[in-house]
Amino acid sequence: MCIEPRFPRRSIQAGISLVELIMFIVIVGLGIVGILSVMNVTTKASADPMLRKQALAIAESLLEEIELQPFTLCDPDDDNARTALTTADCATVQGLGKTPGETRYTDPRFDNVGDYHLLNITGIRDIENNPIADLTNFTADVNMAAVGGAFGLPDDNAVLQINIAVTLGPVPVSPLPPNPPIVSLTGYRFRYAPRAVP
Repeated sequence: MCIEPRFPRRSIQAGISLVELIMFIVIVGLGIVGILSVMNVTTKASADPMLRKQALAIAESLLEEIELQPFTLCDPDDDNARTALTTADCATVQGLGKTPGETRYTDPRFDNVGDYHLLNITGIRDIENNPIADLTNFTADVNMAAVGGAFGLPDDNAVLQINIAVTLGPVPVSPLPPNPPIVSLTGYRFRYAPRAVP
């Protein structure tokens, strides 16, 4: 005996409908847009670590150069520099700021920590004034402050705080905001040998 169904069988659907196809295209399109936007951000920032490493190397080398200089009461070229007990004993007191006639690159060269105060280097150069390839777009600024009192010392000039900021690109003209530093380093130099002249 054979029983026939009351309702006719529906045919099995083959393929997808137009609505399903449109939904698939929209979802996949949104996914691709999301992935490409993340890749775009990643690609833009991929050079940033290299720039930070270069800026950090510039700041570290400049800070080391400054901290290795003598920190005497008198200018090291002063005849009294080896014997002075106070700045009153000096013919030329070494303050913050370069000694007239001295430069970083040619003789007579900077010979004291204080000579580097307010130094601005646009287009990084080595100590012989030769431009360093791939670092010509960097700018380094040095600023110092006497902070001996913060360390409990009676002479505020016995400690210098050395601040170095390295930026990318030249310093803009005054109405424009300055470029933010890529790297800022701070170091301290104590006057532990006030009569040590090289």
